[in-house]
Amino acid sequence: MIHSLLPVFLVTVLHSDALFVGLIEGVAEATALITKTFSGALSDWLGKRKILVVLGYSLGTITKPFFALANSVEVVLGARFVDRIGKGIRGAPRDALVADVTPPASRGAAFGLRQSLDTVGAFLGPALAMILMFATSDNFRTVFWVAVIPGILAVIILLSAVKESSASSKSAVHRSIKLNEIISLGGLYWMVVGFGFLFSLARFSEAFLLLRAESVGVSESLIPGILIVMNIFYALTAYPAGYLSDRLGRTGLLAIGLVFLVISDLVLAFSSNGWIVAIGAALWGLHMGLTQGLLSTLVADTAGKKLRATAFGIFNLASGIALLIANLIAGELWDSIGVPSTFITGAFFALFALIIFRIILYKLKNSNATSL
Repeated sequence: MIHSLLPVFLVTVLHSDALFVGLIEGVAEATALITKTFSGALSDWLGKRKILVVLGYSLGTITKPFFALANSVEVVLGARFVDRIGKGIRGAPRDALVADVTPPASRGAAFGLRQSLDTVGAFLGPALAMILMFATSDNFRTVFWVAVIPGILAVIILLSAVKESSASSKSAVHRSIKLNEIISLGGLYWMVVGFGFLFSLARFSEAFLLLRAESVGVSESLIPGILIVMNIFYALTAYPAGYLSDRLGRTGLLAIGLVFLVISDLVLAFSSNGWIVAIGAALWGLHMGLTQGLLSTLVADTAGKKLRATAFGIFNLASGIALLIANLIAGELWDSIGVPSTFITGAFFALFALIIFRIILYKLKNSNATSL
C-alpha cells in the first residue's frame, strides 16, 4: 500500500525531484540487500531462522506510522532506511528456511510459490490503496495509517503459526565464518552472484514505473493500478516459472525473463498514455515472475547447506550495490536528460546482462549442478 503511493507522495506532496526518489529507493533497497549479508551469516552461526524473521518483520511494521507522519523527504528517507533494515534482517533467513524445508526436486516450485504469495499481497495492497484514495479524496496519509494493520497481522501469523526447521539447527556453525570458507562456496555460485549483480544493474526500482504513469497524466488515485497490473502478471508467472524450472532447467527461463525486461523498458520509454504504461508494467511483471524466484533457486542450488543463509546474504549484497547504482543512474537521467533516457539505459543494461548470461550459459549447463 505504501510502496504504490510513496514516489508520487514524495513528488506531489513533499516536492521531491526524481533524483531524490531514486536515491531513497536505491538506499532503501541496497540497505535491505546488504543487511541480508550479515543476517544470513548470523542465521547460519545460530542455526536459527525464525527469530531473525520475526525481528525483521516487526522492525518493518514499527516504521509504518512514520510515513503517515512525514513532513519532509528526510523523514521518509529515514523510515525507508529502517524499514529496509528490517527487510534485510528477515530476507536471507527466510529464504534459507524455505530451502531447509523443501526437497531439492521441488525447490523451484517452492520459491516460485513463495514469490507468488508475496506478490499477491503486492497487488492487493495497491488495489486497497486505490479504493482508499478514492474514498478519502486522495489523502495519502490516511492510506499510510491503514497500512499499519497488515504489518501487525503478519507478525502475529509468524509468532503463532511458523515453525522452526530442525535442518537449520543441525547445520549450525557456532563459530566465526572464515573468508576461505566463503570463497570455497564454488565457482558456479560466484558466477550466479556475478550474474545477479549485472541483472540488478539493469533493474531499477518500480518507483520509476509509478513516476512514468504520473508523467503521462495518470491521476494520483489511479497510479497504484500500475503496480496492480505489474504484480498480477508477476504473481501469475512466478509459481509456473519455478515449477517448470524443476523440470526444464533454470537458465532458459531466466534468459526469457531478461528479454521481457528489455521489451518492457522500450515500451515504457516511448509511452504516451496510461494504457501503454500499463502494458510496459505487465511486461515488467512477466520479467519479475520469470527471474526473481529462479535467482533464489540458483543460489540454493549452487551453495551448500552449511553456509546457505550466508550464500543468500552475499548474493543480496552484490545485488544491493548494483541496485543502488541503478537507481541513482535512473534518477539522474530522468532529471538531466529526460524520462525516456532512463528506460532506454535500462534496456541497454538488460541486453548487456543477457549477452553475458549467454556467454556463461555453456559453463553452467556443463557443470555438475544438473538442476540448472
